[in-house]
Amino acid sequence: MQTLFVELGERRYPIFIGSDLNPAELLAPYIKGKQVMIVTNDTVKPLYLNHYLDAVQSLGKSVATCVLPDGEKYKNIQHLNLIFDALLEAGFNRDCTVLALGGGVIGDMAGFASACFQRGVYFIQIPTTLLSQVDSSVGGKTGINHPLGKNMIGAFKQPEVVMADMSQLKTLPERELSAGLAEVIKYAFLGDVEFLHWLEQNMDGLVARDPLLLAEAVYRSCAHKARIVANDEKEQGERALLNLGHTFGHAIESYMGYGVWLHGEAVATGMVMAADLSHRMGWISAEDLERTKKILQRAHLPVACPKIPIDEFLAYMSHDKKVLNGQLRLVLLKKLGQAIITKDFDIELMKQAILANQLSA
Repeated sequence: MQTLFVELGERRYPIFIGSDLNPAELLAPYIKGKQVMIVTNDTVKPLYLNHYLDAVQSLGKSVATCVLPDGEKYKNIQHLNLIFDALLEAGFNRDCTVLALGGGVIGDMAGFASACFQRGVYFIQIPTTLLSQVDSSVGGKTGINHPLGKNMIGAFKQPEVVMADMSQLKTLPERELSAGLAEVIKYAFLGDVEFLHWLEQNMDGLVARDPLLLAEAVYRSCAHKARIVANDEKEQGERALLNLGHTFGHAIESYMGYGVWLHGEAVATGMVMAADLSHRMGWISAEDLERTKKILQRAHLPVACPKIPIDEFLAYMSHDKKVLNGQLRLVLLKKLGQAIITKDFDIELMKQAILANQLSA
């Protein structure tokens, strides 16, 4: 097992990364009160819920569960209320802990609920997908979707602890594994060209689910995110770099309908659009653009989206959280391994980059 910490001034919390981790032993110091609400979904429930129920009960805790339907389309206010219903019906108090057992949707919703219930209760993340292990479980962003934009309603709520168990990735569908690899690749593009070299050398092993390679990829990804979050917890500056590909990707997700394209799939194509615009602006070479596409394709990710009318694409982009004072800001590449946040780009070149990476029919 490897451990790293997210440092937040006087606060810090650990991320445990390994295989076949012992939840009772690792979680015991971080469950403060007597009541634990495990929030999961109907896909994860038959796989792992009993394991964590037994672990928490062995610590002498009172445990209740809230099982939500699986899917991005359920990440909304109606299903968030089911968590509040479960907490209230169980008679939970302000010393309770909400434990998220699942992927990014469960982590985001359980985290948002823990931020709101009685104005804030304890929160633990146990991410069961690669995407949630390397991205959404770390850093404290929580929230739900709105028909006009993804993740537009939410709160910052840092967990007490994150536990990423590689053995749970054995049951992950191939498409979900690839979606997680998109976020792994993102860290290499935005800040670590040596990590990009490592990914190019080891992508076949990652796709084949080698547990040691996956653990190394998760560790390096989380280390990148932990460093950025420590510098900019509330996304006032540097943390926005983590949204490389997301402004384009969220537009794809919103247009297609939440859950039709997985988040990582949309981000992959969004990163290609960002790289294409960076190339059109003269920042990266044609070879670097092709290198971007190639590593994503090796991870079995799409590099073009279905045809979306440009006006509708731009309308969805205008709802992005990086819009500041009416000005859209994008994360682009000065070179592979060096991203910047900028509002200084040519809108016509951006349109060309979007259109160039859509399927013709």
